[in-house]
Amino acid sequence: MRLDMFLKVSRLIPRRSLAQEFCDAGLIRVNGAVAKAGKDVKAGDELTIDRRNRKTVVRIQQVPETKQVSKDIAGELVSLIFDEPEESA
Repeated sequence: MRLDMFLKVSRLIPRRSLAQEFCDAGLIRVNGAVAKAGKDVKAGDELTIDRRNRKTVVRIQQVPETKQVSKDIAGELVSLIFDEPEESA
């Protein structure tokens, strides 16, 4: 599944267009490397999302077969590793 679609389906980012913007801006990394929206992701990949004042790191547990999943299933797609505000300089 494409990275931007996975971000939307897993509800880490609310809209696919916003997920694409994050990727274009270099704010999404897969396994430590900046990733484009079209990158294929698989179970076991580690995603890092840099938001304005927050850094979130998750590990993909499973990739859904469909482009729409229920809210309950979306929560099971990833496991949270790290999610804290970044220190201001």
